[in-house]
Amino acid sequence: MILLRVSLLLLILLLLPEWYIYKVYVRRWRNGWLRRLYMLPGLILLLGLLVFIVANEMLRDGFGIYLIVTLCVVVPKAVFVLFSLLLRAAGRLVKCGIPHGTLSLLPALATFGYICFGAIEGKEHFQVKEVTFVSPDLPASFDGYRVLQISDIHSGSWNGNSAALQEAMSLCLAQCPDLAVFTGDLVNSRADEMKNLMPVFSRLKAKDGVFSVLGNHDYATYTHWDSEADRLANIDSLIARENRMGWQMLMNEHRIIRRGNDSIALVGVENSGNPPFPDKGDLPKALRGTEGMFKILLSHDPTHWRREVLPETDIQLMLAGHTHDMQVRLFGFSVSRFIYPEHRGLYLQGKRGLYVNVGLGFVLFPMRLGAWPEITVITLKKGN
Repeated sequence: MILLRVSLLLLILLLLPEWYIYKVYVRRWRNGWLRRLYMLPGLILLLGLLVFIVANEMLRDGFGIYLIVTLCVVVPKAVFVLFSLLLRAAGRLVKCGIPHGTLSLLPALATFGYICFGAIEGKEHFQVKEVTFVSPDLPASFDGYRVLQISDIHSGSWNGNSAALQEAMSLCLAQCPDLAVFTGDLVNSRADEMKNLMPVFSRLKAKDGVFSVLGNHDYATYTHWDSEADRLANIDSLIARENRMGWQMLMNEHRIIRRGNDSIALVGVENSGNPPFPDKGDLPKALRGTEGMFKILLSHDPTHWRREVLPETDIQLMLAGHTHDMQVRLFGFSVSRFIYPEHRGLYLQGKRGLYVNVGLGFVLFPMRLGAWPEITVITLKKGN
């Protein structure tokens, strides 16, 4: 489903700018071979897109590279078209001959360089986000309590690049958190993806421990298994490895965190998503025994907040991941807003909040652009 949505967007970006550029500029070229040569890259990319749509699963691994190459072509062209339209309109208003084609090349070339940066360095351009969440329900002893959140590491996408993840863990430790949480998708599918990275992840420490929950990828439904028993065994292996790393897995359960005479509840559920994503969360079970307490919920999919958390509980703060903000955010815009009402950052509903971490890793294509890999530090404050 995600592949089809991305493909539809690419199809629009491939066809519309090509039509405009050919109509306004290319068809005026006198050299017929040069006109045909201009059209060749677009035709190749269009053919490649059709191949990926038809082949789907068989060529999924190659789609990421194709997507980066395509973005390097179609996004600069879209920027060129936008500036060309603006400059042509300006030229008509002031009645002067603005060289709109030449001037439009400058932002298009700058966009091309920006995309190249995202493909080469963006996936390791780790950002620490500082967020404050204020609640009247927070016990006084927890005023100033620091919760570090990471999410969506997708170990299999790193191809043994442990040095980058070492840097990320060092940044996490430098925040000196009281509590560290991971909100799902440690792997793409197989528990073995994290085998060589376990020493890296084991470095993550916090005063009150490290806790985690499962994400949709952790259920291993995106790869072929010989039997359902093998898939379930893979999940058990993943949980066991996380526990060996010192990460405490919360499977529809909670833990009580204490400070002096005060306490808060850390609640964790299995993935609770809309179809086609798994819905295995049991929030009522996880909440038993937390009545009247300030609660932080770890739930991978942010859609859980409006489906169940807000209408049926009194949970003050939910932490989620999952969206990646589609890994691409250009000029402050990401298509993830059309898929997820809450797709990045802090959202408030009265005195209750949801924070969506855009993830530390990447999946489908090896790139992050604008939606940089994120380490979040949420400071809890008592207030009105």
